[in-house]
Amino acid sequence: MTTASTTSTGVNRARVGVQRFGTFLSGMIMPNIAAFIAWGFITMFFITKGFFGAESPFRWHWSPVAEIIGGGGNSATIGWNGAMTALASGDVAAYVGLVGPMVTYLLPLLIANTGGRMVYGARGGVVASIAVMGVIVGTDIPMFLGAMIMGPLAAWITKQMDKLWDGKIRPGFEMLVNNFSAGILGMILAIVGFFAFGPIMLGVSTFLGGIVGWLVDVNLLPLLSIIVEPAKVLFLNNAINHGVFTPLGIQQATETGKSILFLIEANPGPGLGLLLAFTFFGVGAAKASAPGAIIIQFFGGIHEIYFPYALSKPMTILALIAGGAAGVTTNMLFGGGLAFPAAPGSIIAVTAAAIGPGAGNLLVVYLSVIVAAAVTFLLSAVILRASRKRDLAAEADSTASFEAAIAQTEANKGKSSDALSGLRAGAVAGAGREGDQTSLSVDQAADAVATGTIAPAGHVKNIVFACDAGMGSSAMGASVLRNKIKKAGVEDVSVTNKAIANLDGSEDLVITQQQLTDRARGRTPNATHVSVDNFMNSPKYDEVVDLVVQQQKNRA
Repeated sequence: MTTASTTSTGVNRARVGVQRFGTFLSGMIMPNIAAFIAWGFITMFFITKGFFGAESPFRWHWSPVAEIIGGGGNSATIGWNGAMTALASGDVAAYVGLVGPMVTYLLPLLIANTGGRMVYGARGGVVASIAVMGVIVGTDIPMFLGAMIMGPLAAWITKQMDKLWDGKIRPGFEMLVNNFSAGILGMILAIVGFFAFGPIMLGVSTFLGGIVGWLVDVNLLPLLSIIVEPAKVLFLNNAINHGVFTPLGIQQATETGKSILFLIEANPGPGLGLLLAFTFFGVGAAKASAPGAIIIQFFGGIHEIYFPYALSKPMTILALIAGGAAGVTTNMLFGGGLAFPAAPGSIIAVTAAAIGPGAGNLLVVYLSVIVAAAVTFLLSAVILRASRKRDLAAEADSTASFEAAIAQTEANKGKSSDALSGLRAGAVAGAGREGDQTSLSVDQAADAVATGTIAPAGHVKNIVFACDAGMGSSAMGASVLRNKIKKAGVEDVSVTNKAIANLDGSEDLVITQQQLTDRARGRTPNATHVSVDNFMNSPKYDEVVDLVVQQQKNRA
């Protein structure tokens, strides 16, 4: 079994630092995506211009349910007593509904609580929620950015406060001190949030919204793809989408009913175009695995599946930039956008989020996906065709040397093994370099298998796949390996998936994308770490299975 051992350089440390910060931002949004989707569906169905609203584009007005849930109507006429109302124009008592309170209170409070828990557990989450309530009430727009800043800040202040009297409280007074100190601090932070922090964040939100509006007005929004697409390949996709675009997009969607920002990162077109190019013009394992990756990326919404393909041919990142910019341009010119975040970035999720503003909007969004895919495909095809002969020659050389390294490894070891047989099969199939796409040379990889340089110190019972969010690519990899281990007849090994930020040291073996291994190793230095660049089908899975099977035999 092998690992990718990466030297900790200044560049790597900077990359890990950026990834860690981005993960912290997206970590406040990702666990609450279900709430965003629920709000999006309620909005899509019950607002005035929604499917069942008074101005439904399909003339499906569901009266008075749409007014009660979506907000509006005359409560005196409708007569649904007990529901919350507010004075509307003409001194009419209109129903408040669910849409406004959810986006104003529920979603920011969820973000704040999650951020607080990330910093200081449940106690931090409670104080964060109290503090952010002041920010919410102190402004007149949905305060997502304020929640993402005030929430973690309030939890950090709580943590520092507790350090002041840690170990100094008399026995029996712990609950009294803890509850009153958190309550008093929460009160103070809520007041500060209302009078100081809220107005500041209102100004920041207005400024950022103005920048987005200016980019749209001067037709420069597509230039964001120059930053977004390379950052995605470096596994900053969740940070960009949910840490930046989602808060701004929600604010825009509450005002206009949809937002183009939801599609800047989530558009599945560029990834589809790249994988199609590898399907027709790639070589070796990249070509063989690309069709399966298309299904996972386009329909499953796991964009991380195409990152290794781009990293194996860095020039194709230019094609991704061009495709992303073309998609953004299409939406910008024809007014396309989504009513709520598409998470994951599947064409199914995109469809659900695009149909709310109308069938015309859905067609524009589909067009943006097609244009993005076509541009990326054409440019990637040119890049791959230009280097095809060189790639085929390099693949033949690497395959021959890889087979030789495996043969030498077997000679050194004195016997063959399932893992080495799997490596040889991968080499014959053209996977010597691209099938695993790690930064190790083939000689290093084979030697690592022979010498057992990453052999775990103890019995492996807890195997964890870790990715940035712990929901997409890691879940897919865990499912693949879990099935392999089950077929091998091993029952006492747990295979799960987590976000890297949630690794707690209980893991025996951690499997990550190579770009994320440094971060995972920092969280669990005592675990065995395995790096792959293809969660869908890596030869290293067979090595892991061989390891746990052998351990089971040794115990028997």
